Amino acid sequence: MAFTRATGKHRGASRLARRSAGIAGVAALATTGVVGTLASPALAADTDDRSPEDTGLTQVIADDSIADQLNAQAAAQEREATEAEARAKARAEAKREAEARAQEIREAKERAAREAERRRLASFTLPVAGSYVSTGYKTGGSLWSSGSHSGVDFHASYGSSVVSVGSGTVVEAGWGGAYGNNIVIRMNDGTYTQYGHLSSIGVYVGQTVEPGQQIGVSGSTGNSTGPHLHFEARATAEYGSDINPVAYLRARGVSL
Repeated sequence: MAFTRATGKHRGASRLARRSAGIAGVAALATTGVVGTLASPALAADTDDRSPEDTGLTQVIADDSIADQLNAQAAAQEREATEAEARAKARAEAKREAEARAQEIREAKERAAREAERRRLASFTLPVAGSYVSTGYKTGGSLWSSGSHSGVDFHASYGSSVVSVGSGTVVEAGWGGAYGNNIVIRMNDGTYTQYGHLSSIGVYVGQTVEPGQQIGVSGSTGNSTGPHLHFEARATAEYGSDINPVAYLRARGVSL
C-alpha cells in the first residue's frame, strides 16, 4: 500500500524558484508594454542613489576654486615682487642722490678751500706783527748814503720774528753791506721786497715763501743805530728801484 509523505506545513518557494517566477513575470509583462513603465522608476532610483561626485560637477567646482586660489596667490606674489623691486629702486635712487649730494658738498668745500688758499697766498701782511713805522720813506739825513731813506723802518725789538709780507721766491739771503744781514724776495706779482739789519736769516735762495711765513729774526746788523727792521718795496731786485713801502702795502690790503 502506498503512503503519501506529510509535509506538516507548506514550504515557501525557494530563491531560485522566486527568481524564475520574477523573470517569467517580467517576460509576460513585456508583451503588454508594462516593462517600460517599470523600467523608468528603476532607472530614476538608480540615478537618485548616485553621489554628487558621480556627476562630475563637484570635481569641476573644486578644481575651479583651487585654480582661483592659485591665481590669487600668484597675483599677490607678483604684486609683492613688483613692490619690492620698486622699493629697491627707490632706495638705490635715494642712495645715488645722497652720494651725488655728498659729492657736491665735498666739491663745494674743496672749491671753497682752494679759493681761501688762493686768497691767502695772494694776501699781504705786515713784516713784523703789530708793529708800526718808526722812520718814514724818503726821510732825509746823513745816515743814508743817498741822502734819504729808501725804505721804512718798522719798530722791532731785538729777536722779533720777521715774516714775508706775501708769496714769493727768495732771490737773496745773506750779507748786504749797509743793510747787514738781509733778504730780498721776488713777489708773485712781480715786485720785490727787502728785509734788512736782521740778526739771523732763516731761508735760502730759491726757497718759496708764503704770507706770514717767518724768514728771519730782527737785529741791528750793518749800518744801524739799534734793533729794528728796514723794509723796502722795489720794482726790481736792484737798489734804486724803490717805491713807497707804505703805499705798496696799503694797496695790497695791509692796514698801517
